[in-house]
Amino acid sequence: MITTLIVDDDFRVSRIHAAYVAGVEGFRVIGEAHTLREALTSIESLKPDLVLLDVYLPDGSGLDVLTQDLPGDYRPDCIVITAARDVATVRTAMQRGAVHFLVKPFPAAALRERLISYRDLHRQLKALSDEPDQAEVDRLFRTLRGPDELPPTLRKGHSAPTLELVRSAVRQSPEPISAADIAEQVGISRPTAQRYLAYLAEHGLVRLELRYGGAGRPEHLYAPVAPR
Repeated sequence: MITTLIVDDDFRVSRIHAAYVAGVEGFRVIGEAHTLREALTSIESLKPDLVLLDVYLPDGSGLDVLTQDLPGDYRPDCIVITAARDVATVRTAMQRGAVHFLVKPFPAAALRERLISYRDLHRQLKALSDEPDQAEVDRLFRTLRGPDELPPTLRKGHSAPTLELVRSAVRQSPEPISAADIAEQVGISRPTAQRYLAYLAEHGLVRLELRYGGAGRPEHLYAPVAPR
């Protein structure tokens, strides 16, 4: 689980963001903070993997969290969530290492998409070799850019909404998922799910994995891929 701290000066907004995070598979909210001082204390004591970070706090800028010296090599990743949209704030957040920047107000889907891309990155970092090659490094840096667009012209017999539902189901699954499970989640037949998954794999939007068990054909599983 990716442990997450919510930092926002508004208690109601903080609760809303916490509910958004709790609704995404693989994340667990471990605390909320409403001032810069509370944020720094919570980060040091709770050691979250990820901080959803507001900029406008009553006792300072949330961006100062990104420059604080913390014990050891520990430093959480941060998604900046703020009403600030000036260039200086955006530039500072980028320079100090924020992994995403969301401008308030935003739909829940926007935060969900960024959390999923962060989860993809988190998985890849854990599986990374000690000395990654250039392709692995490139894949990491592409991951946070968000999903590729679907092909502008779909193959005859394919529905764009269904294709998006199938791809979203793959991206939201914490583990590689089968066509049968996709069919059940989306509400389509298994052959239809298989057809859409094959189309997504052909365009590089999902990755096909083969799981070998006992005798018989290997099971086909599908997992998200880093955007190109």
